Amino acid sequence: MGVITYSQEFTSAVAPTKMFKALVLDSHNVIPKIVPGSIKSVEFSEGDGGVGSIKQTNFSESSHIKYTKHKINALDVENFYCKYTLIESDIKFEKIDFVVYEVKFVALDNGGCICKMTGEYHSKDSAELKEDGIKQGKDKAMGLYKTVEEYLLANLDACA
Repeated sequence: MGVITYSQEFTSAVAPTKMFKALVLDSHNVIPKIVPGSIKSVEFSEGDGGVGSIKQTNFSESSHIKYTKHKINALDVENFYCKYTLIESDIKFEKIDFVVYEVKFVALDNGGCICKMTGEYHSKDSAELKEDGIKQGKDKAMGLYKTVEEYLLANLDACA
């Protein structure tokens, strides 16, 4: 099994507490409200959001994907850190066995934060993963983060 790891980060004007709450702790409520055209709902199929919980994201009818399930592996609220694994989807991945994501928000002196994201794509057997496919997923994640940031900047009371 091969592993391709990517890392990316961006600076946000939003405090890490708010970004973490919107994208991790309260994402099941916040994300469908912010992007209802893309994500229909996010719900827990197991647990309540803590370590070991399984979160299912249900996408809109126009999406090429219907759902994904992620298992929360680690959650450190005080340090704004979450690690989770993509464990299931309605799309059959021919080359990917599973994907592990890590997200951390680091406070900046100006009140904003740096959002650090890492993804580990674990391939099946000796399958070769294409960077283009990974880049598309990476770009979608970055787009969601930016959309959440814009929402939080426009709605100062959200995720307070």
